Amino acid sequence: MRVRVLGSAAGGGFPQWNCGCSNCRGVRTGTIPARARTQESVAVTADDEHWILLNASPDVRQQIDAFPALHPRAVRQTPIAAIVLTNGDLDHCLGLLSLRESEPLAVYATDRVRHGFVDHNAVARALERFPGHVGWTRLVPGTEVSLPGGLVLEPVAAPGRPPLHLLGRVEPSDEDNIGLVIRDPRGGSLAYFPGVARVTPPIADALRGTDCCFFDGTFWSSDELIALGIGARRAEQMGHLPVGGSDGSLAALPGIPGPRFYIHVNNTNPLLREDSAAHAAVRAAGWEVAYDGPPPVPRAHARGAAVAPPAPAVGAEPLLRAGFRSPSCHHAGRAGPVRGGARPEERGPLASPRLRAARRRCSRAVSS
Repeated sequence: MRVRVLGSAAGGGFPQWNCGCSNCRGVRTGTIPARARTQESVAVTADDEHWILLNASPDVRQQIDAFPALHPRAVRQTPIAAIVLTNGDLDHCLGLLSLRESEPLAVYATDRVRHGFVDHNAVARALERFPGHVGWTRLVPGTEVSLPGGLVLEPVAAPGRPPLHLLGRVEPSDEDNIGLVIRDPRGGSLAYFPGVARVTPPIADALRGTDCCFFDGTFWSSDELIALGIGARRAEQMGHLPVGGSDGSLAALPGIPGPRFYIHVNNTNPLLREDSAAHAAVRAAGWEVAYDGPPPVPRAHARGAAVAPPAPAVGAEPLLRAGFRSPSCHHAGRAGPVRGGARPEERGPLASPRLRAARRRCSRAVSS
């Protein structure tokens, strides 16, 4: 199984269009060590021919353009074989409307999410241009389904809430929000939980029973928006367990094996600053903060799921591969604008001579 992070930010992206917090202001001006990010979505494949999108963000066209493996291979064609929705939040499903150009779409979602998107929504008719324009496959927590290309998906109920636009209009349901366990029968497994209000035993089992995981990194602290004076609700009230604190996910999930990434990171989260204490804390605990594009090469882990160079057909950028080992090093990836004639991996505020040398050593180790 191969994984590509298409987008890693929470709704609104990073920087958010109407936000002037220190994070958004700093990444715009290039004065903080942070990477701009589009809204969260991940692509997975077992055969390099059939790619599955995990959520369809409003930035999906930009994300497809940025990843050649998703480019059309004929006059009218797409390698995107299916789209899986973890909930009905707009940052997870609005991208469906950007994929309306008369291409059949296979969408996997719970009945609650499907009804929330389709019922009483005139805009959804843009996906009814011809019979079978969208084929919906129902997801039921605990019931496995097969995906195109050979992957097997098991939905896992995840505590959350209805999407904001449906709050007060529908009663909460166990099908409002799910996580995903995806397995390649030939080897390799992935747990994907971008929105979780609390960790339940089935979620903990899924994280510990897979080779690699992505987990909700929306907020660092419960009162993050309150402290900044830009919101009145705590993280948990919005369906997100904070990362930090004695009750946060970092403390609640010790010893998760394999590469593990925080994703769906809000623009206010100090994790976005690569010089912050929060960023250092998650890395010290063996986690990484996901960013758009090739994931970083994680440190050696007990289970051996890691980043490896892809097959030549996809290009030279590394993708996450479950079941492969990689050198015990990190690749800092892209950060900020190009400085002069710097190579892509030597960009941005972190491009000190010492770090550039370390990245080159890591790159040589990965390619050897």
